[in-house]
Amino acid sequence: MTLLRSVSIVGIGILPVRKTADTDLRQMAASAVQAAMDNAGIQQVDALYASNMLSDELQGQKHLGALIADEAGLRSIEALHIRAATASGAAALRVAYLAVASGAVDRAVAVGVEKMSQGPVTQALSKALDAEVDLAQGATMISRNAEIMQRYLDHYQLPEDALADFAVNAHDNAQTTDHAIFRARSVSREDVMTSRMVHAPIRLYDCSPICDGAAAVVLVPTASATKQHDMPIQILGSSVVTDRFRLQDRQDPLQLQAADLSVKQAMRQAQVTLTDIDLFELHDAFSIIACLSLEAAGFAPPGEGWRLAREGAIRRSGRIPIATMGGLKARGHPIGATALYQAAEIALQLRAQAGGNQIDGARVGMMQSVGGVASTVITHILGISW
Repeated sequence: MTLLRSVSIVGIGILPVRKTADTDLRQMAASAVQAAMDNAGIQQVDALYASNMLSDELQGQKHLGALIADEAGLRSIEALHIRAATASGAAALRVAYLAVASGAVDRAVAVGVEKMSQGPVTQALSKALDAEVDLAQGATMISRNAEIMQRYLDHYQLPEDALADFAVNAHDNAQTTDHAIFRARSVSREDVMTSRMVHAPIRLYDCSPICDGAAAVVLVPTASATKQHDMPIQILGSSVVTDRFRLQDRQDPLQLQAADLSVKQAMRQAQVTLTDIDLFELHDAFSIIACLSLEAAGFAPPGEGWRLAREGAIRRSGRIPIATMGGLKARGHPIGATALYQAAEIALQLRAQAGGNQIDGARVGMMQSVGGVASTVITHILGISW
């Protein structure tokens, strides 16, 4: 087996998440790239891997890798558009990681961008489902997640408000996050339970918002990382696992098997255990997925993930902090950029630069992205390398 080089993040760039950004897709992405390169103290990279899910449908734009590289002034480099539906950002990070780890390139930037404020988002998102079966039945991403949530509440005989504390925690953490879309909006359990029903039992505050954003990270070999930044963040583990594509084909839809296996593989590679994880930036696009991800990762047994939220274990002072800067729910979920926000936020935590959101003594962070209805799950584990 070919030995891979250790890889570290040396530059991060994040734009504030907005309901509607005042610049176009290419400018947003180029700005995030330039910010990440400035943070790394470099002027050139060997490769750029761009993440975006919806530009075909919403902006009529394909071939984003070359487009963003050109806008960022990066000429004659490898530049590719990477996609994995709602896990696209993590896929771009994974490809950048492998490119540097393999020795194919020495400096890579992974950038994610999404401008969801333009066009029919729900219809475009639904293309992450099976076109011949799910879409023919009128299913959407929201309806499929609603099915999972109802099944969970029924199977474990839980009250309707069992998952409300996930949104409360996310919004609390967004209050001290400058780049969060909901920085000025606190949310109570009552607010969650009286919010508009979107698709029963999912309410408005169970869902991440439609928004615009861009984020980027620069990766280099760990051996030379301190030449670019005095606090590089090492990628200790990286894993991608797929499940049966359609929810209805799985033996148990409440068990996110791809998430379970992806975490185990990443932790094996990183040589860490659950007790080493200081924070977990999970994919809380819907409250139920946050709950099931905690269970799949092993932080709670099946049917008990909601208790971690109810009892405060997911708060910044808790046993397993999640959504430490608002998560997808309150920082925002500009899909192609989401995982790059997660990576940058973990880097800030591990550098002790997270301000009012800081997790004391954080040394290892885990991030996870979910593509489709958990058809693809990508897990990365990051740690201090100095």
